[in-house]
Amino acid sequence: MTPSVRRRFAGAALRTLRQRLNLGQAGMAAKVGLSVSYLSQLENDDRPITPSVAEALARAFPFDWSLPDADQSAVRLEGFRAAIADPLFADLASPEQMHRIVEQQPALADHFIRLHDAYRRGEERRQIADEALTSGAPGGGRLPWEEVRDWFHEAGNYVDPIDRAAEAMAQALDAEPLPEALLVHLLKADHGIDTVSADGEMPDRPMRVFDAQAGLLTIDRALPAETRRFFLAQQLGMLVFADQIAAVTGAAALSEQARRLLGLGLANYAAAALLMPYGRFRTTARQVRHDIDRLCRRFGVSFEQACHRLSTLQRPGARGLPVFFCRVDMAGNITKRHSATRLQFARFGGACPLWIVHEAVAIPDRILVQLAKTPDEVRYVSMAKGLVKPSGSYTRSPRRFAVALGCEVEHADAFIYADGLDIANAAAATPIGISCRLCPRQRCDQRAFPPADRQLLIDPDVRNVVPYQVL
Repeated sequence: MTPSVRRRFAGAALRTLRQRLNLGQAGMAAKVGLSVSYLSQLENDDRPITPSVAEALARAFPFDWSLPDADQSAVRLEGFRAAIADPLFADLASPEQMHRIVEQQPALADHFIRLHDAYRRGEERRQIADEALTSGAPGGGRLPWEEVRDWFHEAGNYVDPIDRAAEAMAQALDAEPLPEALLVHLLKADHGIDTVSADGEMPDRPMRVFDAQAGLLTIDRALPAETRRFFLAQQLGMLVFADQIAAVTGAAALSEQARRLLGLGLANYAAAALLMPYGRFRTTARQVRHDIDRLCRRFGVSFEQACHRLSTLQRPGARGLPVFFCRVDMAGNITKRHSATRLQFARFGGACPLWIVHEAVAIPDRILVQLAKTPDEVRYVSMAKGLVKPSGSYTRSPRRFAVALGCEVEHADAFIYADGLDIANAAAATPIGISCRLCPRQRCDQRAFPPADRQLLIDPDVRNVVPYQVL
């Protein structure tokens, strides 16, 4: 005899959520897809929260709604829902069936979650190995920076002990944004380190130099204020969170050079977490609907720093908007990347030329938006902005690149950059791929080379944009 599904009532939680969001019953009912009378019955505990209603609430309010008194069953359901969202399992189970499986067959659900996680990690390792074979690294192995990049990817781009320690320090300092003068004072008062500015006349000067023996930190005076503050926070993070950084790097299965690079990456992570403490940054991002310019002003950070920080909001139980983030240079190389969405970046080769980020590289200081659709029919809202980092001298070329941030279309209400897009029109989405090597689209005027896993039809009597057809 199988156990019955436990009935859950959440009237008070529903009413509190609606009032906090300043929604009337009609407005909330419309967002969830319920009638006003049905919502009223739920709020008065005349009806329990059914699996389909729970799913609808989770979709409508992804970071605001969770059932009260969540237990292991709720955690299991979230993991099962995430696994079954893989396009491999399209339409495999309805919300009601998912809830029944989790409640009645918890062992089966746990095995399914572990199996899917093993499959996903196996695919990632296969891609890593594939990339290593074509990277030109000695012995076909990964380069140290690739090891570190993959480490952050497998960690979900979130490092809990460092993030929480930095957040606690930011709360104790109680200043927003953290003033540069305060960071300079902390380095001197707590660590005996003086901070000076470079004279700006030396060719090929480093942006930052730390002389531990002399207790001196030198920062290029030509740098923007937000970059200077980041370097100060980075130096402070190296000192204050040295134990946490050492523990994480010591446990990482990396080469010696990669461990040193990871230590630097974790210091950068600590700096971002100190300047943009998790709870305040996540709350503010939700309030301004992830408007990057407003976040920059609020926390005194650069556009890239704010975008990157949004991609790290992966704390269990308090996740931010699931976004993808990347940085692309003038040659189309992806130099930073992370995705908490179903979109995964190509591990080698260039990104899809139809993606708006390539146009953004050539148009600095202008935000471009795009509604795009990948071959698995998932639609995404993308924002991209070209940036120029000045060199401080005519003799040194400025660095030019673009950053991109996006989310799945289901979260468009929380993403201000979706406001001008025709979200309701599925045909309005630009069809993009991960890369030409992996893209199965049969007709694409921008294809650079054929997909690796498809047969080609070559007809000498017919010529299209490319001299073959993809079967």
